[in-house]
Amino acid sequence: MFDEILGLPAHPLIIHATVVLTPLLAVLATVYALLPRTRAVLTWAVIPLAVVVPVAVLAAKESGEELKEGRFASVDDVFARRLTEHEAQATPLLLGAVALGLVALALVYVSSRADRLPRPVGTVLSVLTVASAAVVGYYVLRAGHTGAVAVWSP
Repeated sequence: MFDEILGLPAHPLIIHATVVLTPLLAVLATVYALLPRTRAVLTWAVIPLAVVVPVAVLAAKESGEELKEGRFASVDDVFARRLTEHEAQATPLLLGAVALGLVALALVYVSSRADRLPRPVGTVLSVLTVASAAVVGYYVLRAGHTGAVAVWSP
């Protein structure tokens, strides 16, 4: 399922959604958490991104595994080491994306009911959102960098 799209390897195509949408969610969720006055404007973007990003990261992870198994099962030591380093970023990125998506959705929900819930709940969710966004930002950069090094370094 995650092997090819129109005869091309799926992974290089799918990662573009992950590389663009994941940092976008991290930035918008952080702004949403830290600047409450922007919430009315950002809600429409944060909700769909919080749902789509974990799916995109999962698709990138699965397509990467398919690509490795299908085309790079027997590679030399240097390239294998680079692929292993790149692959090691996938699970933390996926877990971070799921966490950020869930926390961002919870923050949107709590923010829409701010008059009925205790203030500390929103504060805790804001802190968790910013922390999750930082983790996701780190791992998406690491995954992108190690992937580029694996493919483009001599």
